[in-house]
Amino acid sequence: MRPTRILVTGADGFIGKNLRVALAEREGTEVLPITRASTDADLAEAVAAADAVIHLAGVNRPQDPKEFATGNADFTATLCEALRKTGRGIPVAFASSIQAERDNPYGRSKRDAEDHLRRYGEASGAPVALYRLANVFGKWSRPSYNSAVATFCHNIARDLPIRIDDPSAPVRLVYIDDVVAELLRFLDAPGEGVRLAEAGPVYATSVGELARQIEAFKAVRETLVTERVGTGLVRALYATYVSFLPLEAFSYGVPKYGDARGVFVEMLKTPDCGQFSFFTAHPGITRGGHYHHTKTEKFLVIKGRARYRFRHLLTDETFEVDSHGDEPLVVETIPGWAHDITNIGDDELVVMLWANEVFDRQKPDTVASKV
Repeated sequence: MRPTRILVTGADGFIGKNLRVALAEREGTEVLPITRASTDADLAEAVAAADAVIHLAGVNRPQDPKEFATGNADFTATLCEALRKTGRGIPVAFASSIQAERDNPYGRSKRDAEDHLRRYGEASGAPVALYRLANVFGKWSRPSYNSAVATFCHNIARDLPIRIDDPSAPVRLVYIDDVVAELLRFLDAPGEGVRLAEAGPVYATSVGELARQIEAFKAVRETLVTERVGTGLVRALYATYVSFLPLEAFSYGVPKYGDARGVFVEMLKTPDCGQFSFFTAHPGITRGGHYHHTKTEKFLVIKGRARYRFRHLLTDETFEVDSHGDEPLVVETIPGWAHDITNIGDDELVVMLWANEVFDRQKPDTVASKV
């Protein structure tokens, strides 16, 4: 049975905010939040009511290194004592750190916190998952606090300088959505016993490559050529970068080319899958009148009425297709066929266009030919 009352420590932190949004999407789930403002009594009351605990609270950038012990190990000891007093084996997932493998104040405090939870789990029989997380990044992270990704995204989006001491320095990253997804899986199936658990995938890169990629996202608005943002680390970094855009940068202009026929606007280009644009045509205007050897296109009328005409270059065979914006119809141009498009309506024609390759003025593969 899925737990319905979830205690989340560090509920107002970076991971906590993302997790609470995800939990709110689950019908019947109640979050019992514990924050820095909560008291020991608040914690004990929440633990007594909880079906499961996601322990995210911790200190990673204190003013005094002694706060590592109090904020990580000591707080976890207090949590474990409250758990023991319930007499129930309440499942716990703990956001530890890869630093727990290292002999530094932060790492030792995380390792001590793990030990408290390990003893609780072994004594109570409760499932306990210890997640030694890599550097977590994503929306709602804090620049100059949570990760270099947050700092780079914030500064680059605002034309502020970034500091890189060693571009080749390695960095391991895990995306916030993947961390949240793993925590939700724990809640659904906590397993048995105490275990070291993983959230991932974990991406390995360098500080210099990280900065280069984020700077490339910014350049897209000038070149219109998008990065490959559909999968993996680049997808996650792009979502994070966009989440840091200031309000005034939520929109941006693109070039518009106009003449007596109408306008042509390029929206987005890709490195290897063509480009997207749209054009307009006034009533009675014909656009096109050319053929391609290899290039292909897809046209979709958004508004108005259009007639597409085709002529085979060798046989002079002709073909026509009519389309209008009320019934979406994609019309493809075929290599070796001359083609044009005419506005046969009374209103302006608006047509969306995808071409399978970015237009190259040196090799346009566009030869004038009447239909």
